Amino acid sequence: MKKIIAILVLALTAVANVNAQDVKTVSLEQTKGEFTQKALKLSEGTYIFEISNKNVGKDVGFVLTPKGKTSQEDHIKEAYVTSLVKNNSKSTSKKVNLKKGEYVYFCPLNKTPEYTLIVE
Repeated sequence: MKKIIAILVLALTAVANVNAQDVKTVSLEQTKGEFTQKALKLSEGTYIFEISNKNVGKDVGFVLTPKGKTSQEDHIKEAYVTSLVKNNSKSTSKKVNLKKGEYVYFCPLNKTPEYTLIVE
């Protein structure tokens, strides 16, 4: 019985490690009124967005939405940071599965322009 449990634990650990490797982190930095990365090209897949607040002087956030659909009901909610990004700190989103297409990202709190994210 102990051998069966040990094998199950090893199998579950291997599956968890494979799934963790499939998630990529995209780091984005905000300064006053803008993101420093003006456009992104990514492959289809699962991502976590890490947002840095570089001395903006107030809390910032992150919105990702399909291009041309920027109203709140079209936001990809999983891409929201899990907590507002305080001055000179970072926060991350949940896992976001991106399919081929065009998206835009922006911050409504820091009033940034909309930037293009293309998934190929």
